[in-house]
Amino acid sequence: MKTIHAGVLDVAYRETGAADAPVVILLHGFPYDLHAYDEVADLLAAAGYRCIVPFLRGYGATRFLDAATPRSGEQAALGADLLALMDALNLPEAVLAGYDWGGRAACVVAALWPERVVGLVSCEPGYNIQDIANGQQPAAPETEARLWYQYYFHGARGLAGLTAHREALCRLLWSQWSPTWRFSEAQFQVTAEAFHNPDFVDVVIHSYRHRFGLVEGDPRYADIEARLAQQPEIAVPSVILSGTNDGVAPPQPETLAVQRFKGPVRRTRIAGVGHNVPQEAPLVFAQAVLDLLKPSKGPDR
Repeated sequence: MKTIHAGVLDVAYRETGAADAPVVILLHGFPYDLHAYDEVADLLAAAGYRCIVPFLRGYGATRFLDAATPRSGEQAALGADLLALMDALNLPEAVLAGYDWGGRAACVVAALWPERVVGLVSCEPGYNIQDIANGQQPAAPETEARLWYQYYFHGARGLAGLTAHREALCRLLWSQWSPTWRFSEAQFQVTAEAFHNPDFVDVVIHSYRHRFGLVEGDPRYADIEARLAQQPEIAVPSVILSGTNDGVAPPQPETLAVQRFKGPVRRTRIAGVGHNVPQEAPLVFAQAVLDLLKPSKGPDR
């Protein structure tokens, strides 16, 4: 494990592969951690990549540098953290690959700073930038039911529940979101250690309240949020991975999935895989990164 000061954080990360190799940054989501990429990183390192796998803000050994910094979980903060990490590591460009919160961070940087991005791997919904201003209308009841945890976190009861039962709650989400993945208790416990970061609860609660417009964001990221509100297109070469058994973000119609991608994009559905794509299907995820080096033939329909 290494650490580096990057923006407002002291980021803890793992590094695999030769120091002079092309770089891929692998970004985990909620409620997971960098262990989701253990196999993927080994596969990519063997194929000639340098892999950087950080703990996001609020997870594992990553820490805020200043106690006064708001513990924001907003999308602009995640994107700014990723850009700051690239700057701190002196990385002019990299392949960005992620899912859930990590996919959102990768999409933010790909959309707003495309000159820094060789290519993007993003799991369903693919275009993972929140449309906060226009996202307040109720969705279909089945979709709303999948988001129960988000509404739970909006109130004091959810805050107390996550504080008191973070491991049990996160284990439940793993089971609901990846119903065919038979993860072991040992696998879960390795990751669950990351949830005991002192800022985990605050960052998570803020994330799920901010996206619904219930709380203000950190003013330092206001300009980024304003740019994201325009729903900027992603023009870098991209691969979208969709697990057919994803319990929180099932595959969208093709036209909807790719409509904000204006560069080369390919979408792959992965049968029998849920939300945690890199840990459930590491070979497929690693291959998606490698495929970014190949000429794209457009959307995979």
